[in-house]
Amino acid sequence: MAAPAPVPAPLKLDPKYDDYDFPTTAAVPASGHAGYLTAQQQAQVEQLRLMLEAEGYTKRLDTLTLLRFLRARKFDVNLSKQMFIECEKWRQETNLDEVVPSWDYPEKEEVFKYYPQYYHKTDKDGRPVYIEQLGNIDLTAMYKITTAERMLTNLAVEYERVADPRLPACSRKSGVLLETCCTVMDLKGVGISKAPQVFNYVKQASVLSQNYYPERLGRLYLINAPWGFSTVWGVVKAWLDPVTVQKIHVLGSGYQKELLAQVPAENLPKQFGGSCECSGGCQFSDMGPWREEQWAKPAKWEKKEGEAKPAEATIQNTPADVKEGAAAAVEGSAAPAAEVKADAQAPAAA
Repeated sequence: MAAPAPVPAPLKLDPKYDDYDFPTTAAVPASGHAGYLTAQQQAQVEQLRLMLEAEGYTKRLDTLTLLRFLRARKFDVNLSKQMFIECEKWRQETNLDEVVPSWDYPEKEEVFKYYPQYYHKTDKDGRPVYIEQLGNIDLTAMYKITTAERMLTNLAVEYERVADPRLPACSRKSGVLLETCCTVMDLKGVGISKAPQVFNYVKQASVLSQNYYPERLGRLYLINAPWGFSTVWGVVKAWLDPVTVQKIHVLGSGYQKELLAQVPAENLPKQFGGSCECSGGCQFSDMGPWREEQWAKPAKWEKKEGEAKPAEATIQNTPADVKEGAAAAVEGSAAPAAEVKADAQAPAAA
């Protein structure tokens, strides 16, 4: 018997922490999501907040953030608390809150010659589209351009920019709360020789995504999947939560029809079968509602005019397992593949 549909319920906001300037009702009715919480789930949000306050935490205790951690741990409050605290410790150790506002990544264009990764407009549901092309990854060449520390820092900064300003702008334009992205991962060129380097990087860098940025995967399209990949996927998906499997679409070279059913042609770069040709290249345009005056607002982490910015820094004081992953992580890199692993632990309504 199918589970009963969740009953709409206005999100109970906490005036101390919840100062949202965008919609707070989820786009799709789903248990555990904003606007569709049960009384017990709402109580668990408040319980988690009180427990974290008792531990001395005062930042990022807003309802939507706490809900993401709760969903990632199936509303087990103690496990959610542990996950949140580990995330906050990492942020403090890496000085991330001070790094983000002043971050600059001038080597981006050179790095993109080997590993393009970028956000570009939105899918039919209004979510940011995130594109990765893995076929030209060459870590040896990339290390001549940048460092592992800067790669890790850029990865974290891009996650922060997804949370604000990208998703809030998309939510304003769509009129509903959007918390996830639509990812296109192009595997063209990932043959036998490159596979170990590419997939080892994804595995290592998943630590950061899984542990510190839960519940960000909406849809994942793996396009130009090489021969034999479908067989591997048939085995892997048996280990994953069914809802996670529904989010992942493994496609070969004839992917255009299915991808265009989710991403409007005018929003998809021409090289993937769309019609968009941004001036200077789609990969460098960062076009989307977050760049449109009607919907965009300054991110809350931005420094106010006249406020001193800290000297440039990079994330260096970080756990060894994350740092190893950073050696292959570039601007928002392992988000999609990492979230597949994270979502396997998520509740059915993801």
